[in-house]
Amino acid sequence: MHTEPQTGHVKHHKPKHLAERFEGVIGIVMVAAIVLLAIGLIYGIVTTHDTTPSWMK
Repeated sequence: MHTEPQTGHVKHHKPKHLAERFEGVIGIVMVAAIVLLAIGLIYGIVTTHDTTPSWMK
């Protein structure tokens, strides 16, 4: 039994939801947020020359 491929059938893409559209970007945004927080922490330590917060002294 031999079946012929369907040549005239075109599958249309379903419109993606907002969450599905930005699914790949979420990881990049999380990494960028962690990097920015780390830079802020290092900047705070370098400018104050102290790792202990003032409210803990």
